[in-house]
Amino acid sequence: MNDDSQRIGLPDPGDAPEAPGDGDLLPGEDEDPTDPEPRRRRGLRRLLVVLGALGLVLALLVGGGFWYLTSRYGGNIDRVGDVFADLDESSRPAPASPAQGAGEAPVTFLLMGSDTRATADEGIAAGGRADAVMIARFSGDRQHAQVVSIPRDSWVDVPGHGKDKINAAYAYGGPTLLVQTVEQLTGVRIDHYAAIDFEGLVQVTDDLGGVDVVVAETTSNGPYTFSAGVNHLDGDQARWYLGQRHGLPGGDFDRVRRQQQYLQAVFGKLFGAHTSTDPGRLDSALLTVTDAVAVDESLDNATLLSLAYSLRGVTPETVDFFTAPVLGTGTEGAASVVYLDQSAAARMWEYLDTDSLGANAAEFGDEALPDVPR
Repeated sequence: MNDDSQRIGLPDPGDAPEAPGDGDLLPGEDEDPTDPEPRRRRGLRRLLVVLGALGLVLALLVGGGFWYLTSRYGGNIDRVGDVFADLDESSRPAPASPAQGAGEAPVTFLLMGSDTRATADEGIAAGGRADAVMIARFSGDRQHAQVVSIPRDSWVDVPGHGKDKINAAYAYGGPTLLVQTVEQLTGVRIDHYAAIDFEGLVQVTDDLGGVDVVVAETTSNGPYTFSAGVNHLDGDQARWYLGQRHGLPGGDFDRVRRQQQYLQAVFGKLFGAHTSTDPGRLDSALLTVTDAVAVDESLDNATLLSLAYSLRGVTPETVDFFTAPVLGTGTEGAASVVYLDQSAAARMWEYLDTDSLGANAAEFGDEALPDVPR
């Protein structure tokens, strides 16, 4: 007997039965005298059994990889509890239905953006005000998305509080009242809630090696000047770029467009060819992004993975950005407010609700994100 085999408790190879040859019968097999090629067929069967076993092993490895990635990134995202629990279901818009031939129903997120780092634990910003309010709608075919920003100073009906700025809804009742206010305003049902920490998100800029934005006119904010044309921003420059309102012709409207432009640039860089070939940089960026986001508790890791996989066909090029139509600005008491164009907005909300805003985007050219924001 082989000494090494004895030492580790393995059977002596000389005692092992011979492996069946290509023409030998497997246990339980009977020779079929009518089969003209019994040996060849049995060999093929064995090959398929081996390939099936290898496929199972591969599936387990891939499944384990998905579990690891889901835990690493999905587990890095904080959950916001009870966002939808206190909403009166009978007064909410009806759930979206699949469009003909789409296969799945659209999915709608309410995105709340904050300039603070305090959204992670509870999804509520310090100071109680939402700096950005966006509706993100992913189409039923999972190939397109539309993001509509609602100016934070929009003068709207806040349930239980009368007329006020839309971000006051967040101050009065957190994510739940903000969802209720947006659903009442738009008639579009919100499926999920996500709080985005812009202060945390800009840190991903450095992880990505900077991002490019195109500026229409030279402007300055803080220590930086943003020249007309392409600007390569690092994290600190991005922070000042996103924070600028004064000195922009459209004030807060231009700031909203810069937020949209920045999100487009970040995710274009995040999933671009250069980053996807650098696993270390991609991992660092994804950890930073997920650390800057909090979602409602219905989006557990498995649900997030399933949703992310279904949206794999959505690219930065297939996402359209809009701002809700407005009539202009004014004052209510001492507050500066934005008046929405109710007629044009009603058409936008209807298109959004019927999964057809992308097809009717030309109708909202003035509200669409321009190629070169100010």
